[in-house]
Amino acid sequence: MTANGLSRLLAPRSVAVVGATDREGAYGDTLLRNLERLGYDGELWGVNPGRERIRDVPCVPTLRELPAPVDAVAVAVPARAVPDAIEDAVGIGCGGAVVVSAGFGEVESGRELERRLVSTARAASFPVCGPNGNGIVTFPAGAGLWGDSVQRLPSGPVAMISQSGNVAVNALGSRRGIGFHTVISTGNQAVCDASDWLAALSASEGVRSIAMFLESDGDGERLAGALADCAGRGIGVAVLKVGSSEAGAGAAAAHTGSLAGDQRVFRALIEEAGACWARDPHELLELARVLAEPRSRPDRSGGLAFLTCSGGDSGIAADEADRAGLELPPLGPATRRRLAELLPEAATIANPLDYTSQIWAERERLAAIVAAVGDDPAIDQMVIFHDTPADLGAEAEPGWRATRHGLADGAARAAAAPLFSSTLPDLIGEEQIIDLAERGIASVGGLITAVHCAAELRRPPADPGRLRAIAAAASHRTEPGPDAAWIAEAEAKLLLGRAGVPIPDLATAADPAAAARAAAGLGFPVALKLSSPALRHKSEAGAIALALASAEDVAAAAERLLALPEAAGAELLVEPMAVAGVELLVAARADAVVPALVVGLGGIWTEALDDVAIVPLPATAERVGKELRDLRGAALLTGGRGTEPVDLAAVATAAARVGELLLDEGLGLIEVNPLIARPDGCVAVDAVARRGR
Repeated sequence: MTANGLSRLLAPRSVAVVGATDREGAYGDTLLRNLERLGYDGELWGVNPGRERIRDVPCVPTLRELPAPVDAVAVAVPARAVPDAIEDAVGIGCGGAVVVSAGFGEVESGRELERRLVSTARAASFPVCGPNGNGIVTFPAGAGLWGDSVQRLPSGPVAMISQSGNVAVNALGSRRGIGFHTVISTGNQAVCDASDWLAALSASEGVRSIAMFLESDGDGERLAGALADCAGRGIGVAVLKVGSSEAGAGAAAAHTGSLAGDQRVFRALIEEAGACWARDPHELLELARVLAEPRSRPDRSGGLAFLTCSGGDSGIAADEADRAGLELPPLGPATRRRLAELLPEAATIANPLDYTSQIWAERERLAAIVAAVGDDPAIDQMVIFHDTPADLGAEAEPGWRATRHGLADGAARAAAAPLFSSTLPDLIGEEQIIDLAERGIASVGGLITAVHCAAELRRPPADPGRLRAIAAAASHRTEPGPDAAWIAEAEAKLLLGRAGVPIPDLATAADPAAAARAAAGLGFPVALKLSSPALRHKSEAGAIALALASAEDVAAAAERLLALPEAAGAELLVEPMAVAGVELLVAARADAVVPALVVGLGGIWTEALDDVAIVPLPATAERVGKELRDLRGAALLTGGRGTEPVDLAAVATAAARVGELLLDEGLGLIEVNPLIARPDGCVAVDAVARRGR
């Protein structure tokens, strides 16, 4: 579904409500009242065979008796009548439908009804929001196609897409100074999913940020494409994804499943898009409001500074920054000299900066302090803590207001990107949030949330071209089905070798004598393994023998391996022993939201170390090298603690080729564990693979 195809639903100039009524509590009544309350001034019709008019709204018996097709049809009739209403809407050329009715795919008895609805809509490229959702409310258009009562709110630049109706309802009811543009409750997503709505909202005039509450991955190709649209138009995206799913069946059978489960791959895509990751609905809404302010993003030329009048707040903020990996640079000499002129004697010049409450309400002095910190060349971002309790006494309120205005004055004229924050979520109100927003200053409720927002805002901007390449890779992926064939290690290594990944010399054998002859030809010592599509964890099965130094050793080991239960249908694989080095995991999987490459420290301790990077495919060797250098254990690769550095370029090239192999061969999974890295190169010592469908 294209963004243009959804535009009539998002800004309808004409609406028909199927099931219109004045019976209180009915969806048809709620929809009409919402449209009236939000001041909808487009053409409005009710569809009710028993009424000619409901209040001031004219009615027709069926959609087919409308004088002209409408942009949006809001459907609020029992589930059994909905497919016919969609057929009527398609038949007369309406722009789309919002179905608030329930009783479809979410229940066994409604699945055939949903199948009919989907079949009709998709055949005509007819957009549908829902069913079983709250619908769409677009404040600039006054279009409240919403199944719950919604109040008229000031419109603004923040949009929201929610797979939970209740989360969306609560967002609309939360008084936190968010100016909503559009809120969409996607319901069952039978026709249009969250990615379709994201693409459409990115093209909507006046939208500057989009909050997404997601319960499922959705279609990776469309999601990556929609994120590319947002990146290209400078629209900030914040995502809260719940329901960590089980890793795909193929990946779960290898080490990759525990290290790069579906949720981690999904998050890797979101971070690749420069979007912000929220941990709860409060963070999601705060991030969305902050992202809508153009000044909120730092230019990443320096670090973060905290300003507060409390030593306690300073300590908490510093601890949270450390946990978030945020740098708090020391203030420069010129800044320190300027602050020495401005601060009271009791204050200590540091970052975080506690300017003390001794200069409370001194507006100009506070403004100068904030400006001095914000203009320090080492600082590109500030979080300024200030609380405004409700119901301040008349004698105290002017001082609190003067302090807030002084801090805001300095933030407005400083070079660093400012965030204004309360220490507790309820110590900043709508009035203060709106007042600060009018000056181009984003605000956050709560110290811990503010630190998280500051960290998320430091993400590098996304490359729309890169996201479109990820979308293209997702469009050609072949996920492994339940019957997809596993590939024996010997064949998997030959695939790797043809792709340019270094592999050891190898030979296969059917019996001990042939294995001994092969070993003699390769040169001792050798490793001997069982190679079978059914055998993926040879160490656990005892299906491997190492450092065999003679033909006799090989023959004896072969006898033992062939006696194992796992030997049925297996052949013997003989390889020279690999020279010791740093053991890495390199894997690629196609069964997550997008195909992804996983690189990290590996070997038998892969799961225990859990030190991996996940990169959506395609991935260049340069990108892989950067991810390897960012691992917690990167010192093992770069020569830390007196060790010799490995050939990181060779490792990065090999890993990139593993990703290419997955895509080029249509594999569902390819895993090398370990890839042994040494100063003179690398080699794939063990491998498993699974075909796609």
